[in-house]
Amino acid sequence: MRHRRIDGVVDAIGQTPLVRLRRVGREVPGVEIWLKLEFFNPGGSVKDRAARQMLLDAVADGRLTRERRIIDSTSGNTGVAYAMLGAALGYGVTLVMPANVSAARKNITRAYGAELVFSDPMEGSDGAIRKVREMVAQQPERWFYPDQYSNPSNPLAHYLGTGREILDQIGDRITHFVAGLGTSGTMMGTTRRLREHRRRIHCVAVEPAEPLHGLEGLKHMATSIVPAIYDPSLPDEILAVGTEEGWELAERLAREEGLHVGHSTGANVAC
Repeated sequence: MRHRRIDGVVDAIGQTPLVRLRRVGREVPGVEIWLKLEFFNPGGSVKDRAARQMLLDAVADGRLTRERRIIDSTSGNTGVAYAMLGAALGYGVTLVMPANVSAARKNITRAYGAELVFSDPMEGSDGAIRKVREMVAQQPERWFYPDQYSNPSNPLAHYLGTGREILDQIGDRITHFVAGLGTSGTMMGTTRRLREHRRRIHCVAVEPAEPLHGLEGLKHMATSIVPAIYDPSLPDEILAVGTEEGWELAERLAREEGLHVGHSTGANVAC
């Protein structure tokens, strides 16, 4: 796959590798821990998958036209994906995000030509959701609003892609799958695909232990606007992870495995 030729950056999304965590995994003898390297996607995260599916499905059925501008709320990675894909496909992009998202996220999305609108930093991702809904309600004809929290194409991307790839890569050896809850698309779509496998796979959802936390991209569901695509009955188990634990594991992955990843990935590995 490394030597394939593609027609554009849109086709570079997916087919990410799995890597075994050998040093961190020493703490659980007899168990193999594998990490799917979603930073191999061209936008640098798993969110590339959902953004591509949502936009291409909307182009196919006529919801996204050249007369409309893409708009959505984001805490970072989905915004990068929208901005990158908008540039590649030739659509304007406006992103609504909390004012306190990292400077790197702001700079990257602006580099792709996206327009940024900032919401109250104290309201987090829920504040960005409320603001984008107000903007769309005021000018519905101007915008195409994918609404990553409610769009069935979000989990569909992982049903068609992530889940199938995991089974292709590791097959019958997989016993557990772990993913964090943000929009919940990764967890919902991948779990549905893994449920179809002939062997039972225990699927675990990860959420922050506290309402006010530092695990960017993850939602504490009990105190958040719950995504319409989220089905709490689908995972076999939902585990809470503290901010410090997620940060510590992210730092360990860099020091011990050579993997520079975000704190939500640290939380997944801790779980």
